[in-house]
This record gives sequence, structure tokens and C-alpha cells, in this order.
Amino acid sequence: MDPGAGRFAEIALQAGARLVALDYSRAVDAACANLRQFTNFHAVQGDIYALPFALASFRYVYSLGVLQHTPNVAAAFAALPPVVESGGRLAVDFYEQSWKSWLMPKYWLRPLTKRMSQQRLFTVVEKWVPRLLPVARALSRIPKVGGFLGRVSPVANYYGVLPLTPRQQLEWSLLDTFDWYGPAYDNPQTAATLRTWASEAGMRGVEIEKAGHLVVRGIVEHAARD
Repeated sequence: MDPGAGRFAEIALQAGARLVALDYSRAVDAACANLRQFTNFHAVQGDIYALPFALASFRYVYSLGVLQHTPNVAAAFAALPPVVESGGRLAVDFYEQSWKSWLMPKYWLRPLTKRMSQQRLFTVVEKWVPRLLPVARALSRIPKVGGFLGRVSPVANYYGVLPLTPRQQLEWSLLDTFDWYGPAYDNPQTAATLRTWASEAGMRGVEIEKAGHLVVRGIVEHAARD
């Protein structure tokens, strides 16, 4: 339900989904522009803490790359199960909280970058990502230590991880590098916390997978309402 510029929404739309996307910001405008060819796409600008949807409105709900950037992550997660119909499915991903995550340069640089204007920050990212991405790619291919060196790269690098074209590699690196440094909030979570939240929401068949980020998914069950 979060469009951003629409890259994940586009995948769902191409698979035939009828999709309603939600974003708090004017990113909904970019998503609408990028996905205007899809008649099964609808975008809504709204607040996750006060979702503009009736209870049990959706069979499937997903949120990718968003909730860790909210001021109250637990409340943001808790807002999603009520709009999933009973027996429907929910999938949400989060940055993982661990000692390894604090090796990432974004946590060293964010005290500076989050104070920059969004336009200025994007200009910096747009200038340096094309220069640093080949370096990050080369470092990640070094035997034995490539995984570690890739983790401490200051830019997002998906070579060898996702089957993207060179143009897509650059676009995704630009978007995700900006996403590292720009948000006011960055609150990674542990698998134990996610399992607790899913249990409190009454989800069953809960799976937590580490797929780059931590992904929690399961089936939402609601108690019978009078």
C-alpha cells in the first residue's frame, strides 16, 4: 500500500493485481505519472496511523521499505492487519537490527545527511552513485571478504543479488542510496520483535525470512464481530 515512485507496484500490476497504493507524501504524484498506463492502479495520499480504508478492505496487503521510516514503527505495523480481510495475507519488510547493521556507512553519515534538504541530498547522490557503484561492485566480488566490503559500501549495490539490467542497477542504487540517507527516521527491527507484533495482531502461519531485509508474512485472522 506504499507506492513511492511505483517500482514495486509495477511488479504487482504486471502480475494482474488490482492495486491501491498509499503514501503520506506527494510520491503518489510520481507513482501516478509512472503507472498511468495501468487502469487497475489507484493511488491514495494518506496517513498510516489513520488509514482511509474500511476494516477488512483488502485480500492482500504489503509494505516494502517504509515502516522503519516512521516515528512509531509498532503502531505503523499494528495499523495494517485491521484492513486485511480475515484469511487474507500480510507481508511487511524491515531493516534488520543487529551489530552488523551498524557497520553500514549510512548510520555514520545520517546525522549529517538527514539535515540536508531533499533536493540537495539527491543532487549529491545523483553525482556520486554512478562513480561509486562500480567500486562497490568490484569490492563485492573479492573472494572471502566481498560480502563484508559490500556491506560497508556507501551506496546500494544489487549486482549479483537481483537480476536487473545495468540501467535498473543504477536506478535502484540511486533510489535506495537516497532512501538510506534521506529519511528523518530509521528504526531497524529484530526478528523477535516482528514475531511479537505478528502474534499480537492475531496472525497465523507467520514466517520471518531474511531476504536482504527481514520479511514477516502470514495470514490475518479477525475475531468474529457482533
